[in-house]
Amino acid sequence: MKIEKASPRTTRAARTALLLGLVFASGSCAWSNKAKGTVIGTTTGAAAGAVVGNQTGSTARGAIIGAVVGGVAGAVIGSRMDRQARELEEAIPGAEVDRVGEGVVLTFASGLLYDFDSDAIRSDAAANLRTLASSLKDYPDTELLIVGHTDGLGSTVYNEALSTRRAVAASRYLAGEGIAQSRLHTSGRGESEAVATNGTEAGRQLNRRIEVAIYANAATRMGSR
Repeated sequence: MKIEKASPRTTRAARTALLLGLVFASGSCAWSNKAKGTVIGTTTGAAAGAVVGNQTGSTARGAIIGAVVGGVAGAVIGSRMDRQARELEEAIPGAEVDRVGEGVVLTFASGLLYDFDSDAIRSDAAANLRTLASSLKDYPDTELLIVGHTDGLGSTVYNEALSTRRAVAASRYLAGEGIAQSRLHTSGRGESEAVATNGTEAGRQLNRRIEVAIYANAATRMGSR
C-alpha cells in the first residue's frame, strides 16, 4: 500500500485542529464561550498557539508554537531570531531572553517596568521599552504577544485585571514609539502561570513579570509555505 506523505502545511493544520479539539472537548477545562469564539474566529497561528500555551503553562511560548513554519523557511526565520535575541540580550540589561522554536521570549521582571501594584510605566524604566521598539523597527516582519503576570497576593480577579492593564500599558508605549498597533497583541494571565512559589517574597518577585513573545508575522509565514 502506498502511503502519501502529508505536506508540512497539511500536517500543521491537522495538528492544530487536533490540539484545539482536545482543548475544547476536555471537560476538565473551564473555557468560556468568549475565549472559544476568539480562537475559532481567528486565522493567526499565534492565537491558536496561545490556547495551546494555556494548556502547557505558558501563553507566550504557546504563541510561538502556533506560529511555527518549519522546514527550510523555519530555519531562515530562526536564524533571524538568533540575531535579534543576541542583540536584545546585549541591549536590555536585567531582561531574560530565551530562544523558543522560531521565536524569542523576552521576560521583564515587573520591577524593570512598573512600581508595585501599578500599571504605569516607570520613567526610569521606559528605556527598556524604547530599546525593544528600536529592535522591532529593525525586524519589521514580526509580531508580538505581550503577556502580563502577577504574584498570588490579592484576588484572582484583581490580579488578572492588573496583569492585563500592564500588558496594555506596554503595548501602548511601544505604539507610541512608532510600532504599528497591528503588530501588538496583549494578554493578562494574572497568577495563573506562576513560575515559582507564591509562598515566599523571592518567588513572588519571579512571578511578577511581563513576557513578550516575538514571532514571524502572518505574511512572512504564508510567504514561506
